[in-house]
Amino acid sequence: MATSNVKQTVGSLNKDSFLSLLTKVIGESKYLQNNPPELIPEEDRVVKHVKDCLLPYSTEAGGPLIIKHVTYFPGRGNLIVEYPGTQPGKILSFVGMHMDVVTANPNDWEFDPFSLSIDGDKLRARGTTDCLGHVALVAELMRRLGETKPQLKSTVVAVFIANEENSAITGVGVDALVKDGLLDKLKGGPLFWIDTADKQPCIGTGGMIPWKLHVTGKLFHSGLAHKAINALELGMEAIKEIQLRFYKDFPPHPNEQLYGFATPSTMKPTQWSYPGGGINQIPGECTISGDVSVKDVMTKLQEYVDDINENIDKLDTRGPVSKYILPDENLRGSLTLTFDEAMSGVACDLNSRGYKVLCKATEDVVGHVKPYSITGSLPLIRELQDEGFDVQTAGYGLMATYHAMNEYCLFSDMCQGFDVFVSIIAQLED
Repeated sequence: MATSNVKQTVGSLNKDSFLSLLTKVIGESKYLQNNPPELIPEEDRVVKHVKDCLLPYSTEAGGPLIIKHVTYFPGRGNLIVEYPGTQPGKILSFVGMHMDVVTANPNDWEFDPFSLSIDGDKLRARGTTDCLGHVALVAELMRRLGETKPQLKSTVVAVFIANEENSAITGVGVDALVKDGLLDKLKGGPLFWIDTADKQPCIGTGGMIPWKLHVTGKLFHSGLAHKAINALELGMEAIKEIQLRFYKDFPPHPNEQLYGFATPSTMKPTQWSYPGGGINQIPGECTISGDVSVKDVMTKLQEYVDDINENIDKLDTRGPVSKYILPDENLRGSLTLTFDEAMSGVACDLNSRGYKVLCKATEDVVGHVKPYSITGSLPLIRELQDEGFDVQTAGYGLMATYHAMNEYCLFSDMCQGFDVFVSIIAQLED
């Protein structure tokens, strides 16, 4: 089918149908929050609404859509929807529309996060940008394909997934689908991961390694500071020294401009904890935690810490009695560095057919194309790429409200997203 015919047959986003489904899935969002062990999402609540929307056009009802509900954990299903094409092996897919959300505290919001409210062009609720808005959008695309039945060479597949917001828990969502081979045939064409924002191709993400620096000093009364090794001061100076060395050894990469990264690789503290004590006690230990966005840096960071430990007497101090060695007691302050599991970044293939059709569709629909990259981590994308999928990423919510309080997206952006999807399908027909 020619490009113009595909667009004419499928048409534009049906507002009433889209908002009807979005209202229903947002209404479940209180039970979709992903923050175990307290909050375990129940993605099958969303699966039910999506299936209800698509069943009239399914093979069960004499329609073309093949619907498969795949569950690895009770109540936490994935949904694979297929619109068959006429040419064997020719395929494209929309994946990444996850049915879980990050947490929301209604007391902090200006409106109810767990029910859809509409303010002009704004669609307001938790999940509108990330990612229930995309669930409803792609479901509406598949519904329109099932309803209008365009004759396509390509098979179009949509995969609605569980458990994207907590990739530390495995065996529930897309990782299990890949392991079971249920997505293998998607390797035959471009895979569009629909889970970013701002209507532009997202062509790169950063890696992330969580780290902890445990600082050991000596607890003592604050009025006798000369008899203490202040773990807080040692931690502050150590982090400063580590960061200075990191940014010298890992300057901005030349390809950061090519991929449009807003920031270079970073190493920074994000949390600080200590056992507690009185205001008149100098802490004897503390732990500083943070993340670093370069996988190759782990060995280098350990070298920094080893060198600081060996030469701790040369580290800057804080005032005339601040010290990190007590010779009379044969005590030295020390640092211990540990890492949690690393999350790898990804660079999309800028020469692939998928990237080119996404850019062309974006330019035609949005009016311009400006690919960008983020230093946030999307580990599931890298895993798919490593498995041989041609992964491209896009999204039609707003980065400004991503995981934020008072989250919203724009209906006009979702309309453009729908048109981009139709343009992608049409281009791949040619």
